[in-house]
Order: sequence, then structure tokens, then C-alpha cells
Amino acid sequence: MSSRLRADCLNVWEVLAQSIAMIGPTITPVLIVPLMYAQAGDAGWLAYVFGAIMLATVALNVNVFASRSATAGSLYVFALRAFGPRGGLFVGWCQLWAYAFVALAGATGFAVFFPGLLARLNLMVSGTMSLLLCLAVAWFLSYRDVRISTIALLVLEGISIALIAVLTVLIFIHRGSAWFDADQFSLHGFSFSALALGTVLAVFSMLGFESATALGEEAHDPLRTIPRAVLGSVAVTGAFFVITMYAEVLGAHALSTPLDKLVTPLDALADSVGAPYMKIPIDIGALLCSVSITTAALNGAARALLVMARTGLMPTVFDQTDPVHETPARALGAIALAVAIGGAALLLAGRAPIDAFSDTASLCSYAFVVIYAAISIGASLYLRARGELHARNVVISALAILFLIVPATGSVYPLPPWPATIYPVLFLVYAAVGVVILWRRPQEASALALDTGV
Repeated sequence: MSSRLRADCLNVWEVLAQSIAMIGPTITPVLIVPLMYAQAGDAGWLAYVFGAIMLATVALNVNVFASRSATAGSLYVFALRAFGPRGGLFVGWCQLWAYAFVALAGATGFAVFFPGLLARLNLMVSGTMSLLLCLAVAWFLSYRDVRISTIALLVLEGISIALIAVLTVLIFIHRGSAWFDADQFSLHGFSFSALALGTVLAVFSMLGFESATALGEEAHDPLRTIPRAVLGSVAVTGAFFVITMYAEVLGAHALSTPLDKLVTPLDALADSVGAPYMKIPIDIGALLCSVSITTAALNGAARALLVMARTGLMPTVFDQTDPVHETPARALGAIALAVAIGGAALLLAGRAPIDAFSDTASLCSYAFVVIYAAISIGASLYLRARGELHARNVVISALAILFLIVPATGSVYPLPPWPATIYPVLFLVYAAVGVVILWRRPQEASALALDTGV
């Protein structure tokens, strides 16, 4: 075993695929749009506009670091540079939680769609077996070759997005001259509180856009490629969500069941526009998206764990890469095993896959808000230390922090129903445990973590 990752092997499209796959754009129109409609009604598309603007400010702060240095540790190393070892420790610990639960959300999403698809063929498979199958495929792609995994992400997400784009076009064609929805443009039933709740969901839909930074040691021309991928993923998915949200609300006007009551909204819309043949391909696309989310999350989590091991904050056994494939084999195995145990325990305890998806997706969001806030504050501190701080940098940092207050507040107030009520407490306990376990570990971050970069 060595500790070297394969350098200079990923182009801009492959790096962009990592961030977009981590977001998992197909999951939003399939599962989240009905929830958005329940919260924000006809202003749902506007909530996605605001959400994209909010995360664009965070992306600009991430790019303060990404345009000046490139490492595998991504946000953990960025926090090291801004706050020193203790701050880096905390962000890295939160990053492991965030990425592990994203991987679990992807695997539970797979467990939602896979049994249903097999049932069409009169075949039966349990949710637990589906989850483990998804993790096995994602682990193999991540372990075998980072380039293969990112190309797979590009193909899987491309197919998924294309299928939904085709259905979106069919909805507009079916509506003909009535494509202009006066209720949506006039924000029928609009209220600021509903828009705020909708914005929480919009931000949640785009979490993980920064994961391209985990490929800093493997990307070609990383100081240009990675910042483009970070900001580009927010722009691409934000536009996709605005359009699909508008189209689904528009198409749902012709349905007898309200959009927020539909379990499978795209299937109902495919029937309504005379395209029932789109249902199975879209479900397959959602399945592929679940695999890509899990793969992207394993890629990011393993590289964060590897660099934390390099700096002495995690056991050095994780600072190992496969000598043939040059991937973080032991870190990947540890993350995949932890996710498999957690996911299997959740489903075997009787939690339905769709509820488990909601659980894990919510649990990851608390860590992301903390991480994004830390990076947004750290960007100005880092620039000040380098003598490069300007007024515009302070403004962007301040805007990002102000914007993040919305999802931070909305995720805990009003109190969500049980068991989501205890999710913030679970995250706080995890953060406290991390501090207790790691605070007294060797704090001299290695030159590799603080100074490696291009």
C-alpha cells in the first residue's frame, strides 16, 4: 500500500460530474418536488431561485480556497488553512458525517426504486438487499478507478437528467399555448414564511455541490477545473430544479390529485401527457441517480478520511491507497462498511426505505450547514492572512452567513414530527463526541496538509 492518489487524470467534465452526482438532481423532481409544493405552493420555483443564489455565495467562498490550492482533503484542509488544526478537525469530523449520510441517502433511495422495478417482473427483493447491492456497486466503482467512477457518474446522471428533460418538454408541448401559468408567475398564495420553508428544501436539494474539491490531487489543472465545477454545479442544478418545478406544477393542473399528494409525480405526469412509456425509463433513471449519489459520496468521504489520517487526526491505517488502482482503498472500505451497517440496521428495524431516505437526508443537512458556515467565515480569514482580503470578499462571506440562517432555522423551527425532532440532537452529540475523542490527539498538522497544493 502507498498513500499516493492518481494525479492529473480527471478533466473538467469528470470533476463536474462528481459535484452534480453528489447533488443527485434526479431525486428532486422524483421525490422532493411534491414536498416543495406542499411548503411553498406556486412559489416553489422561486424558492429554487433563492436557494441557488444562496448556495452560489457559499460556492464563491469555497472557491477562495479551491482557486489557490488543491488537495484530496477538500473542506477539511480548507478549514485547516483558515482556522488551524482545531478548526480543521471540527470541519473534517462534520464532513465525514455529512458525506456518509449522503451515501446512505443514495443507497436508501435505491432501496425505494429497485424493489418496485423488479416487482414489475414478478421478482421480489428486500429493501436491505437492495441497499447493500447499491453500496457494493458504488464501492466497486470508487475502488476500481477514480476515472472510471467519475465517467460512470457522468453517464448515469446524464441519462437520468435527459429522461426528465424529455418529460418536461412533453409537458410543455401538451399544454400548448397554455404553458404560461399565471398562478406561478403571480405567486398565487405567496407568503414569506412559506417561501422560507421552501428555500430550506431548495438548499437541501443542492447539498454536496462542493464535493469536486475532494478530487484536488487527481484533477487536471485543478486550480481552474475545480472552481468551475463547484460554481457550475450550482448553476446547472439550480436551473434544472427551477424548470422542472415549474413544469411539474404546470402539468399537475390537469391531474385529479394535487401534486403534494402524489407519491410518484413523474409517473402520473407521464400518463397525463400520453407518454406512459416514459415511466419505467424514469424509474430506472432514478435508480441510476441513487447509485451515482452513493458513489460520489464515497469518493468524497474516503478522500477526506485519507487526508485526516495524513495529519494524525485519524488512524494512519487510513492513509493508504491501493498500489494498482491508486484509490483510497482502506478509507473507502471503512466508509462503505459503516454506511452498510447503519443502513441495514435502519431497514431491519422496520423503517420503510422512503422514510429512511428522508431520515438520512435530513441528518446530513445539519452538518452541511455547519460546514458551509465555517468555510464562508474562513474564506475572509484566509484571505486576510494572505494579504488579499477586499471588501467584496467580506460582503460575500457575510451574505453567505445571512443566507445560511434560513435553512439553519427552518430545519429546527417549527419542530419537525417525530423522529426528526431528535435529529439535531443526534448531530450535536456526534460533534461533541468528535471533540472529546480527537481534541487531544496530535495537533501538529503536517506540512502536506497545510502546504500541499499547486
